[in-house]
Amino acid sequence: MKLDMSLSNLSRAFPEDLTPDQKARAQTIFLKKLSVDAHRFYGGKMQTVPKAGLYGFNWFNVWYTPGVSRVSTTIRDNNDESFSLSNRGNLVAIVSDSTRVLGDGDCTPSGGLGVMEGKAFLMKYLGGVDSIALCIDSRNKNGEHDPEKIIEFVKMLQPSVGAVNLEDISQPNCYRVLDELRESCDIPVWHDDAQGTASVTLAGLLSALDLAGKKLSDAKIVLLGAGSSNTTIARLIMADGGKGENIVMFDTKGALSRNRKDIEMDPRHYRKWDLCLRTNPSCLSTEEEAIKGADVLIALSTPGPDTVKREWIRSMAPKAIVFACANPVPEIWPYAAKEEGAFIVATGRGDFPNQVNNSICFPGILKGALSVRSRKITDGMAICCAHSIANFAKVRGTSPDNIIATMEETELFAVEAADVAMQAVTEGVARVTDTWDNVHARAMADIQASRSLTQKMMDSGYIKQPPEEMLQKALDEAIAEVRK
Repeated sequence: MKLDMSLSNLSRAFPEDLTPDQKARAQTIFLKKLSVDAHRFYGGKMQTVPKAGLYGFNWFNVWYTPGVSRVSTTIRDNNDESFSLSNRGNLVAIVSDSTRVLGDGDCTPSGGLGVMEGKAFLMKYLGGVDSIALCIDSRNKNGEHDPEKIIEFVKMLQPSVGAVNLEDISQPNCYRVLDELRESCDIPVWHDDAQGTASVTLAGLLSALDLAGKKLSDAKIVLLGAGSSNTTIARLIMADGGKGENIVMFDTKGALSRNRKDIEMDPRHYRKWDLCLRTNPSCLSTEEEAIKGADVLIALSTPGPDTVKREWIRSMAPKAIVFACANPVPEIWPYAAKEEGAFIVATGRGDFPNQVNNSICFPGILKGALSVRSRKITDGMAICCAHSIANFAKVRGTSPDNIIATMEETELFAVEAADVAMQAVTEGVARVTDTWDNVHARAMADIQASRSLTQKMMDSGYIKQPPEEMLQKALDEAIAEVRK
């Protein structure tokens, strides 16, 4: 089958004689090959364009000197004016040292640019938010990655942006960086790998539990992986009503519990030690005994379809919920988990049902924070965003293969923005107050303008369509690779 440029027929483009496992691997190979070719074709994904008009060259005297001098002195006398007299009020810095890029680990500072530009693309198209990718070298003179260098960089940067999105910073540095900057900065500092993943996972979990007829407060939950994402997921679950005694978490060395002296003795892992004290009171030690009878398995661990064993899924409680969210390859293929009795299966990938992806969270929550010039994004705002996503999905209807809203549901982001903005006002972290309707209307207008601009640039040829041969070449090479 010939691929459609929208890739909507991707799952049907592979030969029927391929096994489900081969088709899943071929999709991953295809997307990686096409990604490199498409990025090379465009030279990246983002560019800078004016938002103000030029009605004659004398307007440069307005946008620059001498007229702009009055803008400078106005902001000098009241720094908050920078949010309305510059693009600061709608600008996010995406900051990373590229030490944990998706599932690829340390990619060197510039190696993270593809992901950070992708984040910027999503923010603009989905949330109407401008952003800039800033990949920095956090190494000190000894060649070690130093969290203090990231902290200092963000503190120096904050007068120019309305918020900061931290991304792909390895643990344990990510905990120190986020916790310090959340307290010391006067703008929201958001760690999407941690807070974003936690918020959207909680949203999907709430929908899944509702479909399964179970309550968060009663659910037995196992978390495989104890990085920044899963540790924050556990914290938000407990903050939203989940019980620590019903939670067991595993890292690469085993189960977290009060017996983990290695974690207790390392002050860098204070977040993990807190979870050791709050979860797994029975000190279960193996995945097999923890997963047996569990209602929920949330895996953000080692990519690969054999990380989660089929027999583990078989041992879970009726109407089991499995989130296998490692990228780019989930810990167990969705079809395999379903064959072993899972009621609901979610992954981090868009080519399977139930994509649990930060892209439906961070554009909306950052837009909401920016809308009221919030000084922080609190855990309460993140939980509010999770419920906003879950409620949006429930109103329009959910099913076991459709538990969560998608990027295609435009109004989701405006609803999130308005809900989060109201939460910021309620918690007293907003610089300005506004109504839900006003925030929603402005967010919708900005989102529609961003999408319309992109479409008009495509229609006019300023954004050129990649050749169809590029898609077919990547598809043919992916099929040939899995047939080897």
